[in-house]
Amino acid sequence: MAALSCQFYPSSFFISRSVKTRRSKHYKSCSAQLTQSNIKVVINGAAKEIGRAAVVAVTKARGMEVAGAVDNYHVGEDIGKSKDNAVVVDFTDPSSVYDNVKQATAFGMRSVVYVPRLKVDTVAALSAFCEKASMGVLVAPTLSIGSILLQQAAISASFHYSNVEIVESKATPNDLPSVNANQIANNLSNLGQIYNREDLSTEVLARGQVLGEDGIRVHSLVLPGLPSSTTVHFSGPGEIYTLKHDITNVQCLMPGLLLAIRRVVRLKNLVYGLEKFL
Repeated sequence: MAALSCQFYPSSFFISRSVKTRRSKHYKSCSAQLTQSNIKVVINGAAKEIGRAAVVAVTKARGMEVAGAVDNYHVGEDIGKSKDNAVVVDFTDPSSVYDNVKQATAFGMRSVVYVPRLKVDTVAALSAFCEKASMGVLVAPTLSIGSILLQQAAISASFHYSNVEIVESKATPNDLPSVNANQIANNLSNLGQIYNREDLSTEVLARGQVLGEDGIRVHSLVLPGLPSSTTVHFSGPGEIYTLKHDITNVQCLMPGLLLAIRRVVRLKNLVYGLEKFL
């Protein structure tokens, strides 16, 4: 992400293009009469489906207002209605997150980063940068509150069951196993348990992919029309315990996004995971 150029009109807001420069990157100031007490939110990646949903959600939320929208596509299209407590919401891609956060920090703006598959070393570098700058950033692997609750329930259940498998479904074969399945498997693997001792073989492909070192298998089902779904099956002597979470559309991420925006304005360092505020 580079320069943020904003245009304000009496009843509408338009996407402006992010423009890269060789020497420096700047946010251009946005001239608009905004309520001083509200949290000003800039959406980076506003032309995406989640970006457009975020603009609508922020516009409707009490105590917030859209102060800017950035994307390289659909420049000039109407996106919705229209530096204290300013927050940049980043929906871009892993390669640009670090520069985006540095740029936002330089202008006194905190960041909420929802960019799946962000590398560990990027998060570590951001954490060190935020510590020096005393500026808050929330990195959220997921904004779905239901997904977080599923993960927390799975962690609680893992202490009582010795067998566990994850089954997920998606409409497209992109990014499998999903971020959610990976995170659940990693969370359970870090608890020191050894699962599925009766079936530790990894040679049978039909048995799914083993994530981590503790025998947690993930099975990914892909069929057009399926909702995004994550199911965790636990079993013990004489019983099966099943946790399931379905996502039907991007609206499920908006409550988590609004919560993230409200919490990040109080931070002076990097926090990883929206679950820290539930």
